[in-house]
Formats: sequence, structure tokens, C-alpha cells
Amino acid sequence: MRVVIAEDLALLRDGLTRILDAFGFQVVEAVADGPSVLPALSRHRPDVAVVDVRLPPTFTDEGLQAALQARTRLPGLPILVLSQHVEQLYARELLSDRGGGVGYLLKDRVSNVDQFIDAVRRVAAGGMVMDPDVVSQLLARNTGGRRLAELTAREREVLGLMAEGRSNAAIAGRLFVTEKAVSKHINNIFSKLGMPPSDDDNRRVLAVLAYLNG
Repeated sequence: MRVVIAEDLALLRDGLTRILDAFGFQVVEAVADGPSVLPALSRHRPDVAVVDVRLPPTFTDEGLQAALQARTRLPGLPILVLSQHVEQLYARELLSDRGGGVGYLLKDRVSNVDQFIDAVRRVAAGGMVMDPDVVSQLLARNTGGRRLAELTAREREVLGLMAEGRSNAAIAGRLFVTEKAVSKHINNIFSKLGMPPSDDDNRRVLAVLAYLNG
């Protein structure tokens, strides 16, 4: 699996490269500034990109903007954002793009190598992975639409855990309920959000996006 890394800190950039190499990934390029991100992604068309938000020269949001531009040029390009900050506007825009896997993790919470590798693989496979703190900050400004208001407190709790990328089994373990109960809550969520069964759309992802952007 081919990876492009965008990270300005040399030690972290080298560390990410070594970790990914050790788990069978091929880091085809690792860049250190914003202007280099888009050319690297266009040149290599990797299976997944691991991108920091704040890169030189201005250390504001170059990495995230480059990721959004790359998704325009290369629809479906999987992007995993690693950052010390939550850039709410651009994060919402990236997460609202339904084409391809996407993830947003905070650096100081990525302390488990196996969890990080799992996140990279899930994003590369087209999934969504979100840090709980990212979810909390994005939801802090979310007033919720009429349909979201119909959800019970437990259903909103389940949906919040879905937004973190947790499986039904993981949600059941977190809430100390059975997987059958979780499945029932999720089916109720789909029903209340007006999401009938479909072969074309991933209702789980669509429900999370409705939650974040409602």
C-alpha cells in the first residue's frame, strides 16, 4: 500500500515513515511544506495520504487545504489528517466529501501504534476514522436539524460513537449493552433520519455526516 506523508517536523516525519515501513506500507514520498503536498499527491496517486494541517510557510491550514484540493483533482483519494488542532471549517468540508476514505486524528492522542496503523488501513479502505475530541469540537457548534432533534439521548450517544468510527461491537462494549441493542438503536437512527436501505449509499457514513452537519 503506497503512502504519501506531509509533516514538517523531521523527527515525526521520519518516525511515521519507519512505522509505516515496518507494517508493510510503502512511503513513496514524505514532504515537509504546504506547496509540496499537492504535487506529491498528483505525482504518486497514493493509496492513502497522511497529512498534517499546519505546514510551512505560514503554519495555518496549508496541509488541510492541499488535501481538499487533492480530492478535487483526484476524486476518492483517501486522506488521514494528523494534527494538534481542529480546524473546524475545513474539517467539516473534508468530512462532508463522501468520495473516498477520510480520517482526522489529533497527534497527542495517537499513542498506540497498532491503533494508528488500523486507522491508516481503514481510511485507505474507504472508511471514516475520527478522534473523539474532533467529534466533540465539531458537535459543539452543531445545533441539529429537525430530524436530529427526534433522536433520543441514547441514539445520539450511539451516533456519536459511530462518528468516532467504532464498530457495533465496540459501541456495545462502551455502553455496556448487547450488540443486538446497538443494532436496534442504529436502525432507529436510520429511520428517523429518513435513510431507507440502499445498495448505493453507506447509511452509516451518511448518518454521521448528517450528525456533524445538521
